[in-house]
Amino acid sequence: MLENQVAIITGSSQGIGAEMAKYFARLGASVVINYPFESEKERAREIVQGIASEGGKVIALKANVTNEDEVSKLVENTVKEFGRIDILVNNAGITRDSTMKKMTVEDFKFVLDTNLVGSFITSKAVLQVMADQGYGRIVNISSISGLQGNFGQANYASSKAGIVGLTKTMAIEYAKKGITVNAVAPGFVRTPMTDKIPEEIKSSMIAQIPVNRIGEPEDIAAATAFLASTQAGYITGQILSVNGGVLM
Repeated sequence: MLENQVAIITGSSQGIGAEMAKYFARLGASVVINYPFESEKERAREIVQGIASEGGKVIALKANVTNEDEVSKLVENTVKEFGRIDILVNNAGITRDSTMKKMTVEDFKFVLDTNLVGSFITSKAVLQVMADQGYGRIVNISSISGLQGNFGQANYASSKAGIVGLTKTMAIEYAKKGITVNAVAPGFVRTPMTDKIPEEIKSSMIAQIPVNRIGEPEDIAAATAFLASTQAGYITGQILSVNGGVLM
């Protein structure tokens, strides 16, 4: 499905991003594990070792998506290693949850800088490479919070709503260059963070999900992989909600 494709997945040293990297590699892609800080280097190395042990082609490159110079080097080193870039998944994201009353302007800007501005910076850096190739797939990771809002997440929801506008605009501007741009909007997904939620609260959340279960990281990886594949060439500017039917 992704044979001979080269994929950069931002924020892929842990969480859903790491699962995406493993999933993409199993489908035949050469994968760039991206991590933002030296403190995550060891985690990135473990992901690399895991993929390599299964015969996958993979490297890890440090770059903070909010830093244009680091992102430029990320793209440059990817091309130097693999010769091209076919896929970019803008997965890097953070939260700093708080009610509007308590949220600082700094916390609002910090989340937008990473989630939204970071996606812009990374996309801008790879778009010329893809345009020169005449082919590319960009998949941005939005969220159900960006589609309907969420209590205590004015910054996060705004950043993920912004991803929707960014996705559609890039799709319009680059469709004739052979580049598709889509987004995946996950709902409630099992992660180390959600595993810490008390069982009674988790049960009440699951009761609101029509398919009656929490999403798995693989659910997000599979949806992302499809949009990143050659099979999705007639799909662009779309937001694929992967939330078990919560938002219909």
